[in-house]
Amino acid sequence: MNQKLRIDRVHLINQLRQMLRIRRFEEKCTQLYAEEKIRGFLHLYIGEEAIAVGVMSVLSPEDQIVATYREHGHALARGLSMGSILAEMFGRTNGCSRGRGGSMHLFDKQMSFYGGNAIVAGGLPLAAGLAMANKKQDRDAVTVCFFGEGAVAEGEFHEAMNLAVLWKLPVLFVCENNGYAMGTALSLSESETNLARKASGYGMASSQVDGMNVVDVESATSSALELIKTTSQPYFMECKTYRFRGHSSFDGQLYREKEEIRQWEEKGPVIRLQNWLKENNHFNEDELDELETEIKAEIEAAIEFAEGGAWEDTGDLCKDVYSPTREGEPG
Repeated sequence: MNQKLRIDRVHLINQLRQMLRIRRFEEKCTQLYAEEKIRGFLHLYIGEEAIAVGVMSVLSPEDQIVATYREHGHALARGLSMGSILAEMFGRTNGCSRGRGGSMHLFDKQMSFYGGNAIVAGGLPLAAGLAMANKKQDRDAVTVCFFGEGAVAEGEFHEAMNLAVLWKLPVLFVCENNGYAMGTALSLSESETNLARKASGYGMASSQVDGMNVVDVESATSSALELIKTTSQPYFMECKTYRFRGHSSFDGQLYREKEEIRQWEEKGPVIRLQNWLKENNHFNEDELDELETEIKAEIEAAIEFAEGGAWEDTGDLCKDVYSPTREGEPG
């Protein structure tokens, strides 16, 4: 990966803005979850923001995204409105999935965001299918599939990888390796912890990337997309990262030490870029305050939008669940 890094000040500050939006949004979601405004499960992306922001920044509007159940960051980075995301998490009809999907099933076809999946590795075959459709219809689009390292133990992972190479599908597999599949450390579940090497078993080009560095992620993604388009072959990118919060809202985190979390937080993607900008005189505290104020206002507007949404009428609960009855067919 020798793609030239982008260090334009305006671009980097925008990258920081996008990561801060994800961070502050999810911090607020933690509070809203405690207030029972968000129900069910809540999987936070805090600590992994550089991956979604770095990857999305080089995609075209035609490129498609398949995410995981830890998808708030992907949706925000792709451009879904914060209000539609939060309304979905509130279960309201003005949500991006009309209140039917919740936190784990965000969806917006207009943004080519084909959503998250509550099933571990469930998005991999979907991404392969989208890529196959793109190829058959001669679309100039790449499907990007995000998944965690826990997915590599599932059959869907191996099936999707094999078929992607066999059928030469334009898909970028992005493994967000945060070191723990729920509460199980990678070294306790996989004999080969260099996940990029697994791709080589299928003859797929691959690389490892520092997932805590948004510039590195963006550069690696740009190179990967170029390779996919010039070789008509899929690509596997392993992003080494770390989640600062538990697997979900019910995680007691007994499987890791607080000191381990603290060490990773010190090299987190937000503070890392923020410090680099300050040290190189590209950024100051006043600008940071402006960003924080802007993001706070966006979050407040999103909450107002979500709370103003309607609950689905009970008479419509089966709508879109069953296909409509055709004339002449039994009801």
